[in-house]
Amino acid sequence: MSNHSHVDRVLDCPMDETPGARELLEAAMQWHFSPETGSPFWLERAKKLDFDPRADVHTFDDLKLFPNVVNELREVRAEDLIPRGYGSFDDLYGVYESGGTTGAPKRVVCMNDWMERWLTFSQRKLDERGCPRNVNWLALMPDGPHIFGAALREGARRSGGILFTIDMDPRWVKKCIGEGRAEDAGRYAEHLVNQARHLLETQDVGVMITTPPLLERLAQDERLVELINRKVSLIQWGGAHMDADTRHLFRTEVFPGVQLQGAYGSTMILGGSLERVDTTGEDACVFDPLSPYISFSVIDPATGENVPYGERGQVVMNHISKGMLLPNNLERDTAVRMRPPEGQLGDSVAQVAPVASFDDAAVIEGVY
Repeated sequence: MSNHSHVDRVLDCPMDETPGARELLEAAMQWHFSPETGSPFWLERAKKLDFDPRADVHTFDDLKLFPNVVNELREVRAEDLIPRGYGSFDDLYGVYESGGTTGAPKRVVCMNDWMERWLTFSQRKLDERGCPRNVNWLALMPDGPHIFGAALREGARRSGGILFTIDMDPRWVKKCIGEGRAEDAGRYAEHLVNQARHLLETQDVGVMITTPPLLERLAQDERLVELINRKVSLIQWGGAHMDADTRHLFRTEVFPGVQLQGAYGSTMILGGSLERVDTTGEDACVFDPLSPYISFSVIDPATGENVPYGERGQVVMNHISKGMLLPNNLERDTAVRMRPPEGQLGDSVAQVAPVASFDDAAVIEGVY
């Protein structure tokens, strides 16, 4: 944190402490909507709101007062997203973009304090799963403008391993599929798999991070399956959906000795969640967010009301932190609404899947 940053007792609480939901929401509203500390984007946007966030937002339900502003992030200047309270750009970790699934990429800023909080949460989840430390990681995931790539670099370093990466441009694959050039998309995916093959054959790899479409391609190659089963202890998948049957097949037949852990998130919440360790024996794949900073709800998009637990609806995400405020974002995913752990803000989710179309455009997952 730079010497010029304002320090807030709640928003800057130690990484091993969790503020209460109401405490965090009220502190965040004061921070983001005070002229001294708020970002130019939100201070200007507040003039169009028909409520006063500092006076009217205290609870999780109050976040529904906000309009969904994420589409505005396709054009806004990155500098205008940084809260003035940080004082300078010294606390900026990076500027990151969405995958472009629903159109032109949306842009967010990630501050150092948020990256630290997210990595602390992720490491705790990896430890709960029994992910080994001091082993190398292989990532078949997007890097460059994508926040997940940045987090993987830092995560591998902190875990004591080397990160091997493979260039991936998910937007090119979506473009190929969108233009009906499935063969080109397939050749590109094979190009990625061949790079993974060389790394698996020549390097020590204990953790592999990839997307379900690429994992399916890896699983079709007997040599690669043998290498993964012999070398890799944990496969983390994310960036696209994986249905329950495929996950079960991977866990029980293709990679029976390898831990399989799902990740679910979005650039619009600057992070995500790792699959809950299942202690029920029901083979469930449930995601609990980094509450209260990140929260989910599962709604009927026609009414805006929560669907009953156990039923499928569309996912709404909220990100509330010192560095960014992105509330009430209707995502392009559906999920089954699950009961959250005690004390968590909002819902947990399971069986995530994309909607067929979003904002009048077909949703193309591609390889990410």
